[in-house]
Amino acid sequence: MQINLQGKNLELTGAIKDYVLKRVTNLEKLLSNIETEKGKAMVNFEVSKSTDHHKSGEIFHTDCLIKINGREFYGSADANDLYAAIDELKETLFNEIRKNKDRRQTLFKRGAASVKKMLKGLSRRNPFTSRY
Repeated sequence: MQINLQGKNLELTGAIKDYVLKRVTNLEKLLSNIETEKGKAMVNFEVSKSTDHHKSGEIFHTDCLIKINGREFYGSADANDLYAAIDELKETLFNEIRKNKDRRQTLFKRGAASVKKMLKGLSRRNPFTSRY
């Protein structure tokens, strides 16, 4: 897995880099199954501080784009605290990746159940064309 970390209007310290890498490696548990099937994963992570025009203080913005051979997972978050923004982004990406995984599994199970019914003779439906 290749991880690109970029900072805008913000100096990336060692603590920030370590925190981001720790959060991305937590996502790697979900991505490892997809990565072994398809190939290499590329993660572009951007951390930035909004310009100083906000009345409420500093606003931090985080973006992350994960590409795995044609599949893209994107998330962004804004918060008053940099670490809170990174955590919120991790949760958003985690939900998106899990939703995609659950969707693929559901479609596979539905197709398998349809084929099983057809083989048993309970249904005349063709699972490949969805016609009876």
